[in-house]
Amino acid sequence: MYQPLEKENLCTKYIRIGVVVAAYWIISILTVFVNKALLSGLNLNAPLFVTWFQVLTSSSICFTMSLLSKRYPRTVTFPDGNPFDADTFRKVIPLSILFTAMISTNNLCLKYVGVAFYYVGRSLTTVFNVLLTYALLGQKTSPKAVLCCMLIVAGFWIGVDQESLTESFSLIGTIFGVIGSLSLSLYSIYTKRTLQHVNQEVWLLSYYNNVYSAVLFIPLMIINGEVQEVLNYEHLAEAWFWGVMMIGGICGFAIGFVTTMQIKVTSPLTHNISGTAKACAQTVIATSWYQETKSFLWWTSNVVVLLGSAFYTRVKQIEMDQSHREQMNSQKV
Repeated sequence: MYQPLEKENLCTKYIRIGVVVAAYWIISILTVFVNKALLSGLNLNAPLFVTWFQVLTSSSICFTMSLLSKRYPRTVTFPDGNPFDADTFRKVIPLSILFTAMISTNNLCLKYVGVAFYYVGRSLTTVFNVLLTYALLGQKTSPKAVLCCMLIVAGFWIGVDQESLTESFSLIGTIFGVIGSLSLSLYSIYTKRTLQHVNQEVWLLSYYNNVYSAVLFIPLMIINGEVQEVLNYEHLAEAWFWGVMMIGGICGFAIGFVTTMQIKVTSPLTHNISGTAKACAQTVIATSWYQETKSFLWWTSNVVVLLGSAFYTRVKQIEMDQSHREQMNSQKV
């Protein structure tokens, strides 16, 4: 009776992971296209304001759910927590700073580059994950894994070179993409650490991140001169503008939640690889949607990055399996 139960539990686990990963893919791709429309289609040069409104919307959703859970506990469930608690703030604010950097640089990258190139522009996440894992955790990477990272860097280089030959190339957008990859790697690593301070509650961590980020964005918008830009916007008082902004805000809340959920049910490494594979599908959809024609070498860069990421995943899987067998053998002895 033990083996069937174990298989059933394993099957349930894989189904749960599959559902979370699928949700991440769908919501992430949808969010990218919605954000591209908001950042480039509104004739409003205020990318940080757009991002701030998204985290403000997410904060409001979480706050509302928190109130409803206290008033109608049988209908609405939300973990109990206070973002204004000093101890909570001290433990979560480092991750919230990374969260702010991650979503702001991602949106800035998306503002200046096309959706198709957005994948290659942010493809260095795995490489940064290896470097930061060694720098922060002291974990070394095997030569095979390093070669895979070199393959990813080569694909990134080819992609930038080919994109630079087109009229849509943006150097500042590419730089923001690299910074976004770095921020995502740091965020993935620190999410696992921070979840233990909120009792592994994804909703609660999302709530705190968005509340703190909403405050952090205010000085950034002021420094970037976006306050006056927004006040002078010709469509500021029109209902359709706030309607599309609200759609973007809901998407921002959803992607923040499913990102944290994917990291929780898998690992930072698996999340990064899933994000890379998702971005490949996103590239194909974008070139078709925007009717873009790309060169053979441009597509080659995408394939090289994807293969490098896939090989890296396989190498790490083999290494982890071997480490697990060695640990089991040592326990038997």
